[in-house]
Amino acid sequence: MALSRVRLRYTVRRISCEAIRVAAFTATLLAVATPDDAAAAASKAPWPPALLSQTGLFIGAPQKLDAQVRRYSPQYPLWSDGATKRRWIGLPHGAVIDATDAEAWVFPPGTRFWKEFSWAGKKVETRYLEKIGPARWLYATYAWNDAQTDATLVPAEGHKRHVEIAPGVFHDLPSHDDCRACHEGENRDAVLGFDALQLSPDRDPNAPHAEEVEPGWLNLAKLIAERRLKGAPTAWLEHPPRAVAGSPTARAALGYLHGNCWGCHNEKDPVSSVGMSLRVSLVATSEAEQPAVRTALGKRSKYQIPGVAPGESQRIAPGNPAASALFFRMRSRHPLRQMPPLGTKIVDQEALALLTRWVAGN
Repeated sequence: MALSRVRLRYTVRRISCEAIRVAAFTATLLAVATPDDAAAAASKAPWPPALLSQTGLFIGAPQKLDAQVRRYSPQYPLWSDGATKRRWIGLPHGAVIDATDAEAWVFPPGTRFWKEFSWAGKKVETRYLEKIGPARWLYATYAWNDAQTDATLVPAEGHKRHVEIAPGVFHDLPSHDDCRACHEGENRDAVLGFDALQLSPDRDPNAPHAEEVEPGWLNLAKLIAERRLKGAPTAWLEHPPRAVAGSPTARAALGYLHGNCWGCHNEKDPVSSVGMSLRVSLVATSEAEQPAVRTALGKRSKYQIPGVAPGESQRIAPGNPAASALFFRMRSRHPLRQMPPLGTKIVDQEALALLTRWVAGN
């Protein structure tokens, strides 16, 4: 799982975080400005703004959604310690997403994303993501007030132990470096959970933590019909993407790995040197062709599971969950062992049960 590589990338970014914090807010506007209008841009209000209600998500009161903002829901949600989430996207007027590479969409500058986290019916934070140039993204986190009327911008270093979400378990508001560590890749845009598989109207009824979707929400078919997706295969309308697998259990398991692990474990980012990809391939015609099966199932793991004989640990051991390094690290919340390494403090028991059934052949 190359935790050391992931943490190395995270640590390197930490080294320069002070310089990033000093320059981030002033550079954001200048990054998308021409030399002629740089002075005018610098005189504008700071961005991101101090309040969530000023980001364009809402008009007037926070409960009234801006008409240009669309809600969506990925069919394989990212596990975030049991949080209830709401997600929205705002595309610039007339702009389109480039889907020429069906598995690596490119978003137009000005694209905005919001993701709201709630526990026990109370909104805790909303994360904001905006593309501010051809290859640059701005990250911001907003903490909701007790009255639930608005949310305030969190400092770049985040806020540890912000709220208790389970007995003795506290949720952290992420820093800018935390956001970069998960979102930024070498050869892809920074968006996770918004792709052809995640937005497919052919939704998996067995997906862990599946969310109810209302008819008006944005999905792949609507993006194509509204001509907001350039280069999308025409076949997607008649045959929406799905995780091709040999059983409903396998389909859900592969989809979960795509939604929760693909961001780091793919063929293009720094940990690609590990040789393990956990994404779902849209061109695979059988379960055996899926990258997770080809690169993880039955493959020896460099990570040695405690108590397992040397050399016997596998990434995912068919029929033997106890010898599967992926399962062991998903169960762990030791900071040097757990997977994913950031963003979760509570083990996803539902997903572990699903993956166990899959490798056991049930």
